[in-house]
Amino acid sequence: MVSAATSPGSRGIFFSGTAGVGKSRLLSEGLAELPAHGCAVWSASANIATAGIPFGGLAQVLPADQPAGLSPAGIMRWAVDALHQQAAGRRIVIGIDDAHLLDPSSAALVYLIARSDNATVLGTLRSGEAVPLPIRALWTDDLVDHAELAPLTADDSNDLLTAMLGDPMDAPSADRLYRLSAGNALMLRELVIAAHASDELNRTYGVWRWTGRSQLPASLDELIDARIGQLDPGVRAVVELVAMGEPIGLTLLHRATDSSSVETAEERGLIRVDVHDRRSDVRLAHPLYGEVVRRRCPVTRARRLNAHLAELVERAGTRRRDDLLRVAVWRLDSGTAQDPALLLRAGGQAFSQFDVPLAARLARAALEAGGGYQAAELLATILMFGDQAEEAIRVLDSVADQISTDERRSRWLTVRGMVSYWGLDRESTVAEIAADAARLTDPADRARVVAFEAIMRLHRLECAEALRLSRSVLDRPAATVAARGLARCTIAHLQAARGELTLSGRAVDGVAAEAAQWRAEMPYLQLALELARGTRLALAGDLAGIDAIVAAEFADLADAGDFRLGSGYLSILRAQAARLRGQTGEALRTSLGACAVLATSRVFAGLAHAERAQAAAMRGDVDSAAEAMAESDRSQTSGMAVLYPWLEQARATVRAATGDLAGAVGTLRELVHRLQADGFAGHEILALHDLVRFGRADIEVGEPIVTGRRRTVAQRLTELSETVDGPLPALMARHARAEYGHSGDQLLAVAEDFAALDLNVFAAEATSRAVTRLRAARSTRSHEANLRLAGLLRHCDVLRTPALSARQPALTERERQIARLAARGLASRNIAEQLYISTRTVENHLQRVYNKLGVAGRGELWPALKAIPEQDSEPDA
Repeated sequence: MVSAATSPGSRGIFFSGTAGVGKSRLLSEGLAELPAHGCAVWSASANIATAGIPFGGLAQVLPADQPAGLSPAGIMRWAVDALHQQAAGRRIVIGIDDAHLLDPSSAALVYLIARSDNATVLGTLRSGEAVPLPIRALWTDDLVDHAELAPLTADDSNDLLTAMLGDPMDAPSADRLYRLSAGNALMLRELVIAAHASDELNRTYGVWRWTGRSQLPASLDELIDARIGQLDPGVRAVVELVAMGEPIGLTLLHRATDSSSVETAEERGLIRVDVHDRRSDVRLAHPLYGEVVRRRCPVTRARRLNAHLAELVERAGTRRRDDLLRVAVWRLDSGTAQDPALLLRAGGQAFSQFDVPLAARLARAALEAGGGYQAAELLATILMFGDQAEEAIRVLDSVADQISTDERRSRWLTVRGMVSYWGLDRESTVAEIAADAARLTDPADRARVVAFEAIMRLHRLECAEALRLSRSVLDRPAATVAARGLARCTIAHLQAARGELTLSGRAVDGVAAEAAQWRAEMPYLQLALELARGTRLALAGDLAGIDAIVAAEFADLADAGDFRLGSGYLSILRAQAARLRGQTGEALRTSLGACAVLATSRVFAGLAHAERAQAAAMRGDVDSAAEAMAESDRSQTSGMAVLYPWLEQARATVRAATGDLAGAVGTLRELVHRLQADGFAGHEILALHDLVRFGRADIEVGEPIVTGRRRTVAQRLTELSETVDGPLPALMARHARAEYGHSGDQLLAVAEDFAALDLNVFAAEATSRAVTRLRAARSTRSHEANLRLAGLLRHCDVLRTPALSARQPALTERERQIARLAARGLASRNIAEQLYISTRTVENHLQRVYNKLGVAGRGELWPALKAIPEQDSEPDA
């Protein structure tokens, strides 16, 4: 806006947008900047009260000493001359808020001002409103520019939420607020204020979470009222029906209401029609319209409308995928839900879409309507994933006397075992479920229970038994697709940990391909699938693969449906990928969000805090890292022992950040020993590489070999690179050999390959080591290495790791000061004058700096300084 007002060839700009999108704020901020640019600024705000008064819209701008007896045309000429006289040679800037409300005389005067010399017109317009012809002519005559302000993007909305609250908001809450506000800044602000006032915003681990659906504040209520306006009975019927049933098919809406009223509602911008292939769905134009309409609709009418919607869809036939679910909800909301079978099927469908609150509501209603054992089983399963394990056990025990078949007993045992083991952390569950499975006679029923026993044994590190049991399930032709899928996920997870990444990937892909066959029976199998897949991708360093699964449909469904274990685990994966890319700020924010989502969970909370600890440690925030690691230890349960490699790697990172490098190395050596004993070669690769990153490629690790000696880290990595799948083991082995051999050239080659995989942290650390080696050898490639390191660090956030700070040349404060000035291009004489020292002293200091940094002259100073910790800002051009 400042550029539009001050550029010689510009006469101004007008912004259009919906109410609350930020037009007025943008205008006022821009006008406030202009006096400093030598402009004479006047501002006016048009409104309805002045719309019928000649020149009323510009009353705040026009001088008070208006001559008497002038015609309207004379007044306009006088006004332009008066403004130029008051400007006294400065550029005239007129800012008009809500220019669509200007009276005709004021609009004509604005046009005349824009055509005069040395004048600029800035303004805002509300989208969808009639614009006075003189104002429209401003851009049709190419006098000013015209731009439409789009709603906030999801990222913009998140940034605004963080600015308002002071800390980030967890992804599901931020997404709900974004969808409700539809990217409107004013509406977003009012929603946050209302949530604060009603105590529906909770802050956990520095992350805000919205826990309810607050009442709209009066200011926002009035704004929406103004948008909706007065409705005649026909249009009101359309809006209310859409509010209760959106999205609703256009054909169905025409059948239920008057067609002309539907057209009027669309013309007034109250509803919109979305066309997909041959389907036309109708929604309200803004999500908050529905909030207001539903709240103001009388209870009796709302019930009647919901029942009417259910009858319409039932008569037409529930042909769409979600029709059954929608009918059940309408029946429930209308008080006409009498069929427990309908509620039960709908609850299962909601759970298969990972909408935990809705699934729980429908399952509870089915149980209360007489749904019996099946409703209790479904409700208990949903309660488990809603962190309500105690209630889940009570619900299951209440129907224990209804277990009349092996099929029911197998399902009851698996749900109760799942709740007891993961929900209540009872390790005795595994032995109990094994004993109960032996009493089942049907092969399919027994396979289901055995598949659950297998994955429990994997999580408590009884890997051989987990593998045996899983294979026994796959060997049973009678086993269901869901039972076989669970067994294959157990095997895939174990294969990934052992470094058999190709086999693990095939198993995961096979289970995913059969999702349509197991989703209805066992939707939570998706969680075992994601854990196996995520483990494989993380061990492979496949950041693109992680990006793909955290952007897939399940991630969106889990966030929107409050499926916390799913959204929490995927947030941990997202944080891991960000950390390895060097985006430590994003890693910390995302891991904090995972900690908040999993605050009441016994499953992944320990892993979430460990990831938070790593991110904080790599940013140099030692206190936060130590606190997070302690919280990880408190949150970790014995039932999730399979996660120990990630936790111990995090512990080593935290110890290194505190300066206890010896302790960090000791932790990793113990971890390597334990991983070798468990056969977790996939994890061992990463632990060994951490030792390389700490400069310990030469130390001995693991069990002695036949010669009685232990292998060095470099030797063990080379050995594993021949058996562990993927390109990463060989690359990490090369890194170890380059570090072991003190080869700067090889370290640069390794760094380039790490960078190609987007593993920027490893690339930067290897390059930093190369800089050190090449300086020591006085190699001509040291400047190239410095340039590469500077480029890598520009792709990273705050990054403080031992490899980036170890053995860096120490410059005195005076040397650092002179080097910075020289890097900016100042001559030695100018530096001497600025620092009140002699030119000879400057040259002597610079020579010592060149020797320490291994550079040939001033042209190489900047990248060399960038490679030293605390040199974070590029010198001025």
